[in-house]
Amino acid sequence: MQEPQITEDLIAAHGLKPDEYQRILDIIGRAPTFTELGIFSAMWNEHCSYKSSKKWLRTLHTTGPQVICGPGENAGVVDIGDGQAVIFKMESHNHPSYIEPHQGAATGVGGILRDVFTMGARPIAAMDALSFGLPSHPKTAHLVKGVVEGVGSYGNCFGVPNVGGEVRFHAAYNGNCLVNAFAAGLADADKIFYSAASGVGMPVVYLGAKTGRDGVGGATMASAEFDDTIEEKRPTVQVGDPFTEKRLLEACLELMASDSVISIQDMGAAGLTCSAVEMGDKGGLGIRLQLDAVPQREANMTAYEMMLSESQERMLMVLKPEKEAVARAIFEKWDLDFAIVGETIAEDRFLILHGNEVKADLPLSKLSSSAPEYDRPWVETPAPAPFTALLDIDPVAGLKALISSPNHAHKGWVWEQYDTQVMADTIRTPGLGAGVVRVHGTPKALAFTSDVTPRYVRANPYEGGKQAVAEAWRNLTAVGAVPLAATDNLNFGNPEKPEIMGQFVGAIKGIGEACRALDFPIVSGNVSLYNETDGKGILPTPTIGAVGLLATLDDLIAGLPAEGDLAIVIGETAGHLGQSALLYEAFGREEGDAPPVDLAAERRNGDFLRASRKLVRAATDLSDGGLALAAFEMAEAAGLGVTLDTDDIGRLFGEDQARYLVAVASGAAEGLLEAARAAGVPAATVGRFGGASVRFGASAAPLAELSAIYRSAFAAAVA
Repeated sequence: MQEPQITEDLIAAHGLKPDEYQRILDIIGRAPTFTELGIFSAMWNEHCSYKSSKKWLRTLHTTGPQVICGPGENAGVVDIGDGQAVIFKMESHNHPSYIEPHQGAATGVGGILRDVFTMGARPIAAMDALSFGLPSHPKTAHLVKGVVEGVGSYGNCFGVPNVGGEVRFHAAYNGNCLVNAFAAGLADADKIFYSAASGVGMPVVYLGAKTGRDGVGGATMASAEFDDTIEEKRPTVQVGDPFTEKRLLEACLELMASDSVISIQDMGAAGLTCSAVEMGDKGGLGIRLQLDAVPQREANMTAYEMMLSESQERMLMVLKPEKEAVARAIFEKWDLDFAIVGETIAEDRFLILHGNEVKADLPLSKLSSSAPEYDRPWVETPAPAPFTALLDIDPVAGLKALISSPNHAHKGWVWEQYDTQVMADTIRTPGLGAGVVRVHGTPKALAFTSDVTPRYVRANPYEGGKQAVAEAWRNLTAVGAVPLAATDNLNFGNPEKPEIMGQFVGAIKGIGEACRALDFPIVSGNVSLYNETDGKGILPTPTIGAVGLLATLDDLIAGLPAEGDLAIVIGETAGHLGQSALLYEAFGREEGDAPPVDLAAERRNGDFLRASRKLVRAATDLSDGGLALAAFEMAEAAGLGVTLDTDDIGRLFGEDQARYLVAVASGAAEGLLEAARAAGVPAATVGRFGGASVRFGASAAPLAELSAIYRSAFAAAVA
């Protein structure tokens, strides 16, 4: 087949700038072939090379005694004691999900699961953090339905419990939804599998499903803004098959147990290209691929299509040659393809052969480690004016404004479509803070959460970045878990705009400071840039996925308030209403600064709550909606009313940080308050749980009326 001529338009269509193309010419000393252009495009796009973010990602806190493997592998690996490790990561599938919501979200789940089990871990938990446009936007209901179905259908069929996440709505996502998928798995700490190839002349083996034309150019598409050509990008969206992935999981774990694997890498973004290059580059080796051997499900596929296809449920492995028969038998048993498609070579070459022709011959190390790296110009986000206005609203009317909004209404419509109990180890399902999953066969459990408040990050990227980490840390603490480590999914607009790059830099600085102060390293993650449509960017959304450890289920705080329990707030309340949920939902305003985050107070107050868990029946952190929303949610889950002793709007709806609401039996309350005084921790009784109404000072409404609003508003808005 005649290859296209390399033209300026073709170069631009591959997402390469003129100076980047010149760099390619300088590296190889000639014009690239069409296949080589595709390979460079895939490896040098933002999604694979992190060329705009690498400089700043290096500043993050990524180490600690608990970290076995930090950023740079398929997922992060953290020690949980007793020779076990938790392996986890969060990644975006934003652009594909906007174009084709069901398959975009489904393959996002599939990809993140492969990142975990390619390292030898059996997945035990998933989460999803979703951001959509306004419910009134004509595309939103279609996107919500498709994405939730896609997440649910893939995870449910594969058989992994979905234990948490978040869903938000804002006009800034009208043209670009966000789908951030998280997965975690368990493995023996001495049986982790990495991606660096080793040994010359070792077979490179293709595993899993056949290669088709779906997803060709997907990574390049994910690194570009949207415009009115969006529908033309539909063929770049992959198609997933969760039952094939389940077989691939079992085959891979069986293969790993057979001592056959030198290195293994899932075929995610940029497919065969990225997986082969990363394995070779990390091992300091070259790779020769013979594409005629690649299992194909479509006729007459070109070298370009095979190298850039993002067909799902595929792995690439460097195999111990003496184990070929054993490995082949395992994959044939699971009815999956097993094909030797190449070998490792000593030279620094990426040599691609197809039909007796050389389709690409490139210096392999230049594709990955020599990708462009930019120090993009950035401007600091101007400090917002403080919000000092008095908000004149009846307190219960303020609560109704929150719980009738899909942002703060009960999200059961979403997570009831997910299997939260498969594998029978889920202790705490979505709906009230962090999800908790038992570590099977041990007394331990792991807690999972995902958090960010994009309004804060837009107003003040530095404090907003700190807050996202602090809220994740608090959510883990509120169930009694010791926070272990985090993964980040950094969703931003076009980094070539200095103000957007400034948001990114500010958020990274805040995230880094919070992680250092809280001994909470970032061990994996993903950067998703160019989340823009027609020049309009999303809210900066650096999602933090986090994992905590419960040494025993006796440490779990997972109760609900009981009749007569006292409501006690741990932490200081100043009544910060800038950028608050009340201001946005009740008044339609986004003004003021993000709440400041005192990291020393976060640590002190959180450590105190964990140390005092035996005195506490139920706990939640205070964040969006402040005390009023937290008290209502906690009481409503228990089918109880709640009375708070104030009608002050700042005290009820302020979003001051480093705070928890706890329900304490009346006989234990004085003990808790005395312990707080001794520890120098602010704590005060603010009300009582019980009865059949919700009362803030003199303002009241029946619990049944509020509960009906809370539990119906989400479906009414989007379903």
